[in-house]
Amino acid sequence: MRQPPSGTQPRAAALQSAVDDAWSIVLAAARAAEGAAEANQAALFALGDDRRLRPLAAGDPDAVIAWRPQVGWEPVLPVDDPRHDLIDLYLPICSAIRAHPITVGHLGQSLDGFIATHAGESQYVTGEENILHLHRMRALSEAVVVGAGTVAADDPQLTTRHVAGPSPLRVVLDPTRRLADHFKVFNDDAAETLYVCARSLTRPGESHFGRARVVAVEDSATGVHVTKLQRLLHARGCTRIFVEGGGVTVSAFLQEDLLDRLHM
Repeated sequence: MRQPPSGTQPRAAALQSAVDDAWSIVLAAARAAEGAAEANQAALFALGDDRRLRPLAAGDPDAVIAWRPQVGWEPVLPVDDPRHDLIDLYLPICSAIRAHPITVGHLGQSLDGFIATHAGESQYVTGEENILHLHRMRALSEAVVVGAGTVAADDPQLTTRHVAGPSPLRVVLDPTRRLADHFKVFNDDAAETLYVCARSLTRPGESHFGRARVVAVEDSATGVHVTKLQRLLHARGCTRIFVEGGGVTVSAFLQEDLLDRLHM
């Protein structure tokens, strides 16, 4: 049996340690954003032993990130630090606060440029690295939004499992009520779930769909009024909303100019 080259395992372990440390910094930044914004002053931070951000004096060489008023979080690590790229990728999302929420869309695209089958159904066209990215985005978001097509095709849990962090509020958008209530998101207690449908299709006194809470949103020409859905989520305290899929749902948010970022 061929052995790995000498030094490969220690290097891999060191890299994984850097990734884990970077992710802890990102999670801590997301938790601390509101407090940093309220302080309204520039500040440097390092990660404490309790995995929370620790404020530092100006010029402290141990700083890993900084809060800048009107800007948000910024990395202050050297660009060749193995933690830098992961921190730099997610800090803009961590900067969201109640006064300045963020909505991020996601499209998984195959090499031939498709994001679904010709029938419009979701398919697994993304790899392991992207799945890890999805779980990181779920951990950073207070709400994850998917359409009925994604639930019907994939039966996803929409929880955070591959990385450390909380699971978000799960929001299933089913304008025409095509789904049955046997899917995982409607029957587990892994996270709270909202089942969103057009108000015209909501039955009087209806409160639950499986274990999910029924939320009626005003009808639009394409289903439900996603602008009003976004406002509803903001009112619930969701400052970071992740529209995970599928293509129809992401496009609805895109057409209403509701996306601050689009990941592909």
